[in-house]
This record gives sequence, structure tokens and C-alpha cells, in this order.
Amino acid sequence: MCLAIPMRIMQVDGFNARCEAKGVERDVSLFMMQGEDVGVGDFVMVHVGYAIQKMTPQEARSAWELFDQALGTGDLPLTSGDDHV
Repeated sequence: MCLAIPMRIMQVDGFNARCEAKGVERDVSLFMMQGEDVGVGDFVMVHVGYAIQKMTPQEARSAWELFDQALGTGDLPLTSGDDHV
């Protein structure tokens, strides 16, 4: 089974980005999204270290709500500033 995680772009440096989700930051490659206009504040689906798709904040929140339900962590709060995942 493959799983992609919604993350918000915090910083961009060429084809690399620093992304965050639920207080966890990761370096992510933007190489597979060369044709997309992505920047700081955008949400992307991340699979094995690569951003593979741009998504809306609502789509990211919905995905995390489903993950939380599946993992039984739905009662845990999001990180500070609930406007991001």
C-alpha cells in the first residue's frame, strides 16, 4: 500500500522545499512538480520524500481528519494556528 501525506511548504530552495505537517518538518523534493507553480504556504501531497500533487488547504485538512480517525488520534489537537495542518 502506498501512502502520501499532506504537508505545507514552509521554504523553497530550487527543487527542494522544507515542509511541515502536525509540527513535523521534512525536506521534500519538488522535482516531480516542475510544471506546477508551487510556493511557500501551498499544500502538497508527499510520497517517499517527493511532492507529487498540489492540494487545497481544505483537501489537506480532510485527509488529516481521515488519517486521525484511522489512527485513533482524532482527539489530539493540531499544531498551533489551526489554519494549517
